Amino acid sequence: MTGAPRAGLEIKLRSLKLPSFVAHHGEVAGRAEAAGWPFDGFLDALADLELEERTRRRIARALKASHLPADKTLATLDLARLPPAVKRQVPTLCEGGFIERAENLLAFGLPGRGKTHLLAAIGHELIQRGYRVVFLAAFRLVHQLLAAKRALTLEAELRRLDAVDALIVDDIGYIQQDREEMEVLFTLLAERYERRSVLISSNLVFSQWDRIFKDPMTTACAIDRVVHHATILELTGSSYRSEAAKQRNGGRGDPGGDPPAKEPKA
Repeated sequence: MTGAPRAGLEIKLRSLKLPSFVAHHGEVAGRAEAAGWPFDGFLDALADLELEERTRRRIARALKASHLPADKTLATLDLARLPPAVKRQVPTLCEGGFIERAENLLAFGLPGRGKTHLLAAIGHELIQRGYRVVFLAAFRLVHQLLAAKRALTLEAELRRLDAVDALIVDDIGYIQQDREEMEVLFTLLAERYERRSVLISSNLVFSQWDRIFKDPMTTACAIDRVVHHATILELTGSSYRSEAAKQRNGGRGDPGGDPPAKEPKA
């Protein structure tokens, strides 16, 4: 096919929003003719290219919308540093079955133990499998919810977040909230309970969550909701950052120090 007929075909394919057909139909037609493919074989090859490209574009859009740290993937995660019990669970968690069951994933450990990297890596894998993921630092999420509440749009914001299959709330232990901030975070957790998954990283064990939610009853209710259907990952060992600082300082360690290691509790 040459000249006007080819140009007419490309116009039709563009109008049908088939960019891979447009880009590759000439090349595939040549291969089909040389190999003696039947017509359906030619169309099948083009359809495969179109589907592959659409999947690539969908994943690229989902990654951009997720706000996941681009460098914290499974490929860059040092699995050998994970506790054996955690390491064994990673492949299953990356498959996303817990998302289908609306279960939560909680990662506990002292600073520098790899909680954020682990949850982000799982988030990247979930996107590859078609799940919608959003990664937010806890302070940013609370600020976002509080701004929506003050603008009288909290219900709409919760509906928007409800479309997310896996909401990753990073570093929940670092936020020191007042009552209004605590209430919007509790509302979010209550809304997602048994319906949508939350992935939370925290340097505070549950017995210290009263620092976050202030009120003992609210703290107990929040813990009850996130734990009821949850997988708990306890990250122990030495700090990644302290070890990196030690290497930079010629083996002298991190001048800022590192808190003494202790086993996280659930």
